[in-house]
Amino acid sequence: MSEKLFQTTIIAIAALFLFLFSTIVIPPLVADPDIVGAFAAGFVNPYASGYSSDVLACWAILAAWIVYEAKALQIRHGWICILLAIIPGVAVGFALYLLLRLRQLKARAD
Repeated sequence: MSEKLFQTTIIAIAALFLFLFSTIVIPPLVADPDIVGAFAAGFVNPYASGYSSDVLACWAILAAWIVYEAKALQIRHGWICILLAIIPGVAVGFALYLLLRLRQLKARAD
């Protein structure tokens, strides 16, 4: 896979997720702005609980990786990706971090 195709794929997946998230989550949240209740709704049954637990673990792993690479590789502005991984979601924060990281590593190589 070429670098351009990789970037395009990541952006497309993050954009698709953002669209789905916006159309599925935002309307009920506007109708009932209970953030804690919305978070708890991710744990309504064993299947949803499993997926929600996976997302939370992925966020923690991504955050640890970003913090590590900030020190080890001097990747800057990763904290923005940690915040974006909370809302709207890990897919957006992770995609942005990969693009940010790729750009900074490529700039150093040039």
